[in-house]
Amino acid sequence: MPLQFHFSQSLRRIVWFTLFLATLWSPQSAESADATLSVATQLSNTKSTLMSIQFQTLQNGWAVGTGGAILRTTDGGKKWKRVPSGTSSLLTSVFFVDSLNGWVAGAGGLLKYTTDGGHSWSSQSLDTQQVLYGIYFISPTVGWVVGGGGTILHTTDGGKQWVEQTSDTTAVLYATHFLNDQHGTVVGALGTVLSTKDGGLTWVPQETQHAVTLFDVFFTDMTTGWVVGNAGALFQTTDGGARWVDHTLPCGKTCTRLTDLLKVRFTSSQEGWIVGERGMLYHTADAGITWSEGKSITPNSLFGLSFPADAAGWASGENGTIVHLQPAR
Repeated sequence: MPLQFHFSQSLRRIVWFTLFLATLWSPQSAESADATLSVATQLSNTKSTLMSIQFQTLQNGWAVGTGGAILRTTDGGKKWKRVPSGTSSLLTSVFFVDSLNGWVAGAGGLLKYTTDGGHSWSSQSLDTQQVLYGIYFISPTVGWVVGGGGTILHTTDGGKQWVEQTSDTTAVLYATHFLNDQHGTVVGALGTVLSTKDGGLTWVPQETQHAVTLFDVFFTDMTTGWVVGNAGALFQTTDGGARWVDHTLPCGKTCTRLTDLLKVRFTSSQEGWIVGERGMLYHTADAGITWSEGKSITPNSLFGLSFPADAAGWASGENGTIVHLQPAR
């Protein structure tokens, strides 16, 4: 994985890992659960690809992307304003643990943080030049970042010091999700799924039996979790990761190849959402037993997804795309 790259090459290498399959599948999906979904495009005033988006509340949100872009809204996305980031590097992830404390990560081991709600950003020193892709904090002091070369870094003091944890892999790690300060999961290339029950002192590989690239992970409780990846890859566990069941999404009636799934979020134990390339959106209302066939809500691929409440979400992607999702209730 190169540490320096141009934008046109980086998205292919960082995000796609697509197999360009031309296989048609016979869909086995639920009837469209999105017929009453309201989708509104918001004006971001940027053409940067927005790799990550997070809303702390229905009003306060952040998005980051190429060219060092950091965008902020305080009115639910009616207006987005670019704030100084102090860098032109690719930013891949944003994570706020509360209204004041947040982090952004990116290329070349870049990690910046704020303690004043994003009015000012400072750099945190890391002993790595790997691209960082995923951030997760469970408190203002305890958090993890993951990235290229099997990188997992942990802090217990808000990022003043970062300690490398042993992953025993060189695979690129794209995302991490923690339920508390002990239980967490990391996913990445080559079908990599790692879990910890001791805060990352030990990371244990879990078997998906597939070498697909996995881009995101989300757990609804201690036993039930989901991972998504390229070529429609979708796996579920109901036993904390001891076993992952393949629920790869079919191609659908109109597509010519399987869609890369890039982000997954659940708003309850029953209701979940997935976004991916070509602006595809999928929805389940029955804990993933069935998924909507999927529809394109924008021509642009979507990399970020955030639901601060079950009745409102946002997705972000190519060409400064930000869409507001409002499921009917």
